[in-house]
Amino acid sequence: MQISINDLWKIYPMGKTEVHALKGLNLQISKGEFVSIAGPSGSGKTTLLNIIGLIDAFDKGSLTIGEIAINEQNRRELARLRRDLIGFVFQSFNLLPVLNVFENVELPLIIARKKLKKAERRDRVNYLLNEVGLSNRIKHFPSELSGGQQQRVAIARALVCSPPIVIADEPTGNLDSDTGKKVLELMREINQTEKATFIFSTHDPEIWKMADNVIFLHDGNIKC
Repeated sequence: MQISINDLWKIYPMGKTEVHALKGLNLQISKGEFVSIAGPSGSGKTTLLNIIGLIDAFDKGSLTIGEIAINEQNRRELARLRRDLIGFVFQSFNLLPVLNVFENVELPLIIARKKLKKAERRDRVNYLLNEVGLSNRIKHFPSELSGGQQQRVAIARALVCSPPIVIADEPTGNLDSDTGKKVLELMREINQTEKATFIFSTHDPEIWKMADNVIFLHDGNIKC
């Protein structure tokens, strides 16, 4: 899904001062792109991802996802769009410890009330767990998995509702370099298979090489 950002500003009040997290940002991301957001801490990476992911509001400018002008949506509509359009992969995995692998991945389908029969849900979950190499771990709980395996479950969960956009904020931050590289390679493979637009942040220059496009942020704007 195409994303268009024009003159985007995000300002945080800090007492009597203001912190300009994003300063008139302009950015175009094409449908199906695999995009890395790079930059030092405090450059605005997480703020940008949260705005694209419809978690945070922005103060000025415009954000368009597909043909939808986000500026014109109310809170209820934004919640629906976030549910239907965005899949999230978190650095801390955010798996529910009381659910096994299969149940963690299936849960978004149940919450979204997708009109799928139980067998269709099972097939979708099993397909994705096979894609991430965990078809033999479906009854295991998060505590029984390695960090890399937990992140693979998180990727499957993010994709289970077939979102057109997947947001990943430092998805390899809690993994060793070899495991992190394998996780990003997996995301790249699924990006090509599922045709979803992937937008992720990372500090690792080696991982930048996997991206179609690398957006470097510095002090809230794109560094040319």
